[in-house]
Amino acid sequence: MTDPAALSQPLDAALLPAGVRARILPGVNGLAMHLLEGGHERPAAPLVLLLHGFPELAWSWRKVIPALAAAGYHVVAPDLRGYGRTTGCDTSFHGDVRQFRMFNLVIDVLCLVRALGRERVHAVVGHDFGSPLAAWCALSRPDVFAAVALMSAPFAGAPALDAFDSMKGAMDIHLALAALDRPRKHYQWYYSTPEADAHMRHCPQGLHAFLRAYYHHKSADWPGNRPEPLGGWMAAELARLPTYYIMDLHQDMAATVAPHMPGPAQVAACGWLTEAELAVYAGEFARTGFQGGLQWYRCMTAPAIATELRLLAGRRIEVPALFVAGRQDWGVYQRPGDFERMQAYALCNLRSCHLVEGAGHWVQQEQAGWVNELLLEFLASGARDA
Repeated sequence: MTDPAALSQPLDAALLPAGVRARILPGVNGLAMHLLEGGHERPAAPLVLLLHGFPELAWSWRKVIPALAAAGYHVVAPDLRGYGRTTGCDTSFHGDVRQFRMFNLVIDVLCLVRALGRERVHAVVGHDFGSPLAAWCALSRPDVFAAVALMSAPFAGAPALDAFDSMKGAMDIHLALAALDRPRKHYQWYYSTPEADAHMRHCPQGLHAFLRAYYHHKSADWPGNRPEPLGGWMAAELARLPTYYIMDLHQDMAATVAPHMPGPAQVAACGWLTEAELAVYAGEFARTGFQGGLQWYRCMTAPAIATELRLLAGRRIEVPALFVAGRQDWGVYQRPGDFERMQAYALCNLRSCHLVEGAGHWVQQEQAGWVNELLLEFLASGARDA
């Protein structure tokens, strides 16, 4: 069970980089939102929001916040709904999952902006699941979010008005994956099952080891990450993806990543995620579990919820945009055609698109120096012109 007393306090200041503070901000769309913050001594400085993905936290921006704050920005990274030390929502599997639908997550971010005493955001930056959230913020409220930077997960645009029928047809992919000679399943639908949280939280190898293997498996440190575009949304093509995306049918995620646990020498050499840094993730997820983050996947894989996004069918993101991902990140191609559609259609003011060498999925941690340079260039030029 979650310990409410532990969650009522911000992250220990001793863990934070110099100049970064942690605090809890109440009154954010019903949430008490935990934030990591830099440049807070300049509350009128241009505001930059950093939105994390799964299974991560505001902590995943620890290498970015100081660099942006030093350049004169007020930088805020929240633990998003269902994560970390942010409280005020029901994260049980049988709770109200609709509170995690995308439009309500956008409202969370809008309410955060207002709770900070601001009306406008210089740029919203999202990684992994935070990337579509940042994109939907920019798509739905360009008057508030003046620019957007997306990392690792391309945004192909709002679903078409006939998306409900398309999604029902897409369900056939699961039968096709299960019918392969090596039967498989899609990780997002696995994450939507009642068992996924316990499989990871109470795995045989222990939570710290599970997260080490998971992060390693999706990073540039794992030699199998040599991504390339797929030919389409077909079982045989999706099966080319690593097993952290297209899993073996009868394995859970903890069993999937366990064979890829790095050895002691690799762990010691991992400068982008030290054992002390990993311990922060492990400590937080041991306390809260993963279900809060998994609720986001449940909303995405439920057609009756996901298709409300058709409200903005035909709309494109017009504010200045940046895309950054790791060269060794299969996430760029996991939904065939999205990377190309993002560049050709969805982001009609895309200033630049970068695949960073030496980075897999965790690009802002694996290659923080390069990411910070790209963000600062964008914030100073592309975002400034918004």
